[in-house]
Amino acid sequence: MFIPTRAAGLDALDDFVPRAGGAYARDRNHDLGPSRSNVSGLSPYLRHRLLTEQEVVAAVLEDHTPGAAEKFVQEVFWRTYWKGWLEQNEEVWRRYRLEVRDLLAGELPDGYEAAVAGRTGIDAMDAWVRELVDTGYLHNHTRMWFASIWVFTLGLPWQLGADFFYRHLLDGDAASNTLSWRWVAGLQTKGKTYLATASNISRFTDGRFSPGGLADTARALDEEPLPPRTPLEPDDVVGSVGDRAGLLLHEEDLEARSLLAERPGLLGEVAATAVHGDPGQRSPDGASSVVEAFTSGALADAAERTRDASGRAAQTLADAEPGCVVGWALSEELDTVVVPYAPVGPVHERLAQLRPALGAEGISLVTVRRRWDAVAWPHASRGFFPFREKIPGLVRQL
Repeated sequence: MFIPTRAAGLDALDDFVPRAGGAYARDRNHDLGPSRSNVSGLSPYLRHRLLTEQEVVAAVLEDHTPGAAEKFVQEVFWRTYWKGWLEQNEEVWRRYRLEVRDLLAGELPDGYEAAVAGRTGIDAMDAWVRELVDTGYLHNHTRMWFASIWVFTLGLPWQLGADFFYRHLLDGDAASNTLSWRWVAGLQTKGKTYLATASNISRFTDGRFSPGGLADTARALDEEPLPPRTPLEPDDVVGSVGDRAGLLLHEEDLEARSLLAERPGLLGEVAATAVHGDPGQRSPDGASSVVEAFTSGALADAAERTRDASGRAAQTLADAEPGCVVGWALSEELDTVVVPYAPVGPVHERLAQLRPALGAEGISLVTVRRRWDAVAWPHASRGFFPFREKIPGLVRQL
């Protein structure tokens, strides 16, 4: 369904733009099967920043008025909102990671193995499991139904459901995936849950599914209180660039040209470029073969598009371990490695390990945050509705 290149993403964007107005607003919540003509199909490209949010929104607004494109633009900003919220509440991610690790290492709850194998006996759930595993994608409305049935009908831990999604979704990112599951379970907006019903599923799947036996109540889950939110890093560029700098891309951001265009003169001449990634870090159980293949393809595409000052294509590093990156930096005689800022998640954790490893060799790690994130994230300190009110102004500013 998804070709992991920027060119394919741009083609998908061109195809979608005419449908991004009233047709999208009217039909976007319907899951009619493999057609997908009522949604954009851009999320895997945005998730890896093969396409950027800014260029997608700009392309849509060239063809549609802000009012006509409002629903689609809001959907793009949902992903931005989730990332900004998790940046300020990193403890949520830490807890999730620990809980998934402990749950997978212990005795798995009754029903879990049947659920992830598509053997629950609920026809809709079992079909969605097969679709997710085979394609790496589920319609957004279907993801909500799935999570609700997982938590409230099957009585399974939300963390294991989020982990299952994260391992299989091409567009799965730490913030959107984790926080969406928490929202369904009543943790993200305290006490507010999402209850899947047969009538709603039947209506929005055009009668393809109308599962019986679903829970008729959804009692919110509880958790220990979270600590106060932490302020965002005030600087968009953290660290000092030396005389011989290299650019290192990762699977969170694979579009170097627009990143560097925001910071003209930051690097001077780019002495060397490289790409590295490890989608297996999403979970103790790794990532699906579909996710692995898409990520590998996206990295290869970025390597070919990203050139150093002498015209060399980026080197694809053998693995994402700090030692491999340090070896590349030493072989290129770099004094600085510049990376796109990685939001809270596995790549963020990986870069935290890389910084001291490079520092031990006298090499600085410099992170560069995109203007889109720097402008929008500070407004993600509360719920989405206050954030939504800011979107028109953010669009004008960005």
